[in-house]
Amino acid sequence: MTEEDKKLLNTFEGTLRHFMYLYENLMQENASLRQLLTEKEDQLKHSAQSYKELEIKYTNLKTARIISIHDKELKDTKQRLAKLVREVDKCIALLNE
Repeated sequence: MTEEDKKLLNTFEGTLRHFMYLYENLMQENASLRQLLTEKEDQLKHSAQSYKELEIKYTNLKTARIISIHDKELKDTKQRLAKLVREVDKCIALLNE
């Protein structure tokens, strides 16, 4: 092997080591990003679940407000209840189709 071949081989080995180093760094970064993505997906699922729970609570609160009876609001409350009953009847009719 000539001196020039040895230099080329050393250069090739150095370049190969450098690429291997870069590959390892990219693999670590990729693993880190995958972990971060998993954490963000978990946070998103948790937020979606919290949103659904709050939405249900809000709907229940609205319903409770509609049903609350005061002397002045008795007629309005009856109308609201009648409307709710009609909506439920419509939903049942749609389900029966």
